[in-house]
Amino acid sequence: MTLLALTHRNGIRIAELAFLLAALAGAALAVGALTRLGTRLGVAIGGIGIAVSSVLLIIAIRWGHFR
Repeated sequence: MTLLALTHRNGIRIAELAFLLAALAGAALAVGALTRLGTRLGVAIGGIGIAVSSVLLIIAIRWGHFR
């Protein structure tokens, strides 16, 4: 029994969302590195964003048939 079955198109959408989230996380890391006040917040948001986008990519590749 398959608990999480995704279509190919949904896998592509999840992967697109993951790449967008990774780009936003990279921007947060860059802003955090450039400003003195946003260092901790930028690193925290960037790290969480990269972690979530990695999980989404794993889901898209494993169950969404994104290759």
